[in-house]
Amino acid sequence: MSAEAKTAGRVAAFFDLDGTLLPEPSLERRFFSALRRNDAIPSANCLRWGLEALRLLPKGLLAVRHHNKRYLTCLYRDLVSRYMESVSFFEEGIRRVAWHARQGHEIVLVSGTLETLAQWAATALECELEARGVQIRLRVSATRLAEEHGQWTGYVIGEVIYGPAKARALEELRRAAGLDLRHCHAYGNSLLDRQLLCVVGHGHAVNPGKDFADLANEKDWPIWHWHLEKKLDSKPNARLEPGIPQIEEQS
Repeated sequence: MSAEAKTAGRVAAFFDLDGTLLPEPSLERRFFSALRRNDAIPSANCLRWGLEALRLLPKGLLAVRHHNKRYLTCLYRDLVSRYMESVSFFEEGIRRVAWHARQGHEIVLVSGTLETLAQWAATALECELEARGVQIRLRVSATRLAEEHGQWTGYVIGEVIYGPAKARALEELRRAAGLDLRHCHAYGNSLLDRQLLCVVGHGHAVNPGKDFADLANEKDWPIWHWHLEKKLDSKPNARLEPGIPQIEEQS
């Protein structure tokens, strides 16, 4: 870390998950498929999802896609560790995370996926980094669902973390942890990540489509092409704490 960055504030690297560190399909889509294969979604939840989709439809298809979690009503959160046995990361992405960690940067995963899924993926990545000689606790900002006795209600707490909400999540973390966003890095793969990249000093576009690549060129953001996939196992007792853990002060 440069002397300038140390003086100005702490530095973090923010990574989107789906399509950036992880190849498609998304984590939530993979989890949904696993639930269906195991007949874990009650038929009543399909009706709940459909009714919620009709309610959200006037707000657009993105709202239906990202805000409707009613298919998870009354399901236990530990189904993630039961049905999700491994996750694939881009090898080049793992190397980039390791590079930032070796610079002394905080690593934060910022994703619209379910917080429980993001924490599960973070644990798998932590284990892989440790095997490479990098010990670090990853931070997670993702979509939180309300729970009762370990069961999801199907309703979101706060915001769904996509689009402008990602930028607001970074601002919240900046205030809480004393980060200097001018020296921070952010990685995303689509136009939905543009607000995330715009609020830091160093934006990075990963495997962008044409429109996002055009924006990256306009903003002078580096473009990364990540293709190699590596499957990582996640321990069944993965830490699934909610929220963004407080970052301890460095001496």
